[in-house]
Amino acid sequence: MPHTPGRVVTVAPMPPEKSAYALARYSRSPDSIVDSVEWVRTHDSSKFLDSFYFQYGHASIADLGHLVVCFEGVSELAATEIEDEQLWDGQAKSSRYQDFGSSGFIIPTELDAPNEAAYLKAGQTLLDSYKHIHERSLEHLKEKLPRPDAMKPDAYLRNITARAFDVARYVLFWGIPTNVGQVTSIRTLERQVRRMKASEFGEVRELGQSLADACAAEPGVMWDKDGSREALAPTLAKYVDPDSHLIDSQQALAQWAAQNLPARLGVEYGDVDLLKPSDTPADIVATLLYTVTDRPLRELYEWARGVGAAVREEVISVALQSRTREELLRGFRGGLYCYDIVMDIGAYRDFHRHRRCQQYRQAYNGSLGYETPAAITEAGLTGAYDATMKVAWTAMSGLPHPAAQYLLPFGARSRFLFKMDFAEAEYISKLRSGVKGHFSYRNIAWRMKEEMEKVEPELGKLIKATPPWVEDPLVR
Repeated sequence: MPHTPGRVVTVAPMPPEKSAYALARYSRSPDSIVDSVEWVRTHDSSKFLDSFYFQYGHASIADLGHLVVCFEGVSELAATEIEDEQLWDGQAKSSRYQDFGSSGFIIPTELDAPNEAAYLKAGQTLLDSYKHIHERSLEHLKEKLPRPDAMKPDAYLRNITARAFDVARYVLFWGIPTNVGQVTSIRTLERQVRRMKASEFGEVRELGQSLADACAAEPGVMWDKDGSREALAPTLAKYVDPDSHLIDSQQALAQWAAQNLPARLGVEYGDVDLLKPSDTPADIVATLLYTVTDRPLRELYEWARGVGAAVREEVISVALQSRTREELLRGFRGGLYCYDIVMDIGAYRDFHRHRRCQQYRQAYNGSLGYETPAAITEAGLTGAYDATMKVAWTAMSGLPHPAAQYLLPFGARSRFLFKMDFAEAEYISKLRSGVKGHFSYRNIAWRMKEEMEKVEPELGKLIKATPPWVEDPLVR
């Protein structure tokens, strides 16, 4: 019997839980999508999700409903924690195209009254320095890079101003407020809320609860002002307790590491160190311990390979002892190539956007010092810059954890781990080394290519990265 030709049917935006219900039913019945949507209009989607998503574990159903959420006036630190999801799409305010000089800054919820004055004074010093460095950098760049005759004045000013912001951003800090807009599935949102509620930062925990509350309330913005104002994901909001396994495992691993790891070797492996682990259990153990220590991955990996199976099993047991129904921790996820990178947290904000890899970080504590970009020296700003950084580090040393981390400038160095396949390594190296990019991450991207050429010469030469000494400052 001949079949009628296939067709494509578009569906207008629906409340996320209704969309998930309609598409799930569509896959489980012979009805057309028109009939499935009509069915959903007269049936309770919350009962369906309660049964099939939350009780029976049909998690893929929650991938069928997406919603737009915006976080306004949150700290840059909180924004980075919000975005720390692999299956995530969104945008945050750009430090290249927006002036943060008059934005003020967030006061951490953990900051007590006796320490607030010191925090406010240091934060204002950083903002004042940001304005000064931007103004002086802009003057210096105009002298160094005069406008080409073929370039329109407004285009020149935009580009040169953005370059000056690239320099000034080194003294912006985690406490600066920003906005984040995201589009995520219900499934990702649930995981995001549970993770945020388990955060070490009070601001992030509160935002996690606010996110759940917003899902259960009517939308804050309506495209069709006469449309339905029903809540977007009310069922989700009932099942988002803090991820206690994440909290317990991190505490247990940190305690085990403090009691059992040998003394630091003190070996430096460079700011970009590429490993290609051949021992999977040792790689997992090293990754689990990486986030609760300040040690390079290579040191942890070589130690894990040498201690024997019994010790490795003990570490894994410690990590999993609080697990019930949760997914395995992120530390169990892998990638063929492991880049252990020390970079400034401004560069990390840009690298963090790459989702097709596994990402890990160590604590933000300022122990690795800070970067001084060449542009600071060229503009004659080294003394003012160093003095600003000294103010930040002095203030941080007197503030309680984790409030002190809010003063950490974007120029501060920290350690991050990225696990990926070759395709992603090639993509990041090629994209982030381009002349349009920020000079900080351009250097890192180029080093990634160089490290790949050492580990995989045949593949490394395929990466068409741009050397950092090739510049075109007026290109955006």
